[in-house]
Amino acid sequence: MKYGICNLSIVPLRAETADASELVSQVLYGEIFKVLEERKKWSRIRLSLDTYEGWIDNKQFIIISEEEYHELNSSKPQLSSELVDFVTDSENGLLSICYGSNVQNATFLNHSFEGNFISEKRAKLHIIETALHYLNSPYLWGGKTPFGIDCSGFTQMVYKLNGVQLLRDASLQATQGESLSFIEESEPGDLAFFDNLEGNITHVGIIMEDHRIIHAHGKVRIDHLDHSGIFNIELGKHTHKLRVIKRIV
Repeated sequence: MKYGICNLSIVPLRAETADASELVSQVLYGEIFKVLEERKKWSRIRLSLDTYEGWIDNKQFIIISEEEYHELNSSKPQLSSELVDFVTDSENGLLSICYGSNVQNATFLNHSFEGNFISEKRAKLHIIETALHYLNSPYLWGGKTPFGIDCSGFTQMVYKLNGVQLLRDASLQATQGESLSFIEESEPGDLAFFDNLEGNITHVGIIMEDHRIIHAHGKVRIDHLDHSGIFNIELGKHTHKLRVIKRIV
């Protein structure tokens, strides 16, 4: 088996081997992964972070050894803490990176990083503070950055920046943590999950104080949360039906 590392800022992870294929997630600077299958122009990979799989353009990552993979995988996380920052290469060229990039791997890539980073698991009270940094970020299916993010990418990145690992999709995240019986039992930072007409969990958001929720729907926004689900004041109606509340931390 081969292994790889993302040496670019934001790389698409696609459902199939084509640039026009569905974006299922994104690979951020410094992320490492296993290469499960190689083709002429594309490789199917499994991310170390959450075991998520998809296809990546062979021109948008570099191969590393198994020894290097395990060494990088065991290193202490350092996540860029600014919405936008940069690393510098050996020729003083700049590479822009975004919030939550894995800058602990910059030295391995022969890059230098002089910005601020987060390296410790943080108290639950910081989850909402982190979530608010993404406020008004546009919704993007498969997105994981302040420039475009989906509902589960939003919750995953917010928790990642606070030292807690979530799986990638809302339905997978719903398998984690402890279920709560009532909204009144919830705390700011807990997750609320919502299902569709078929009963499948398709949406997730982060509970705030005063019966509010921050979630990615059109953009990262704050709405009212009640026993029925999310109530959008602008539309004057419920947009998502509540299924379950989970406490992860």
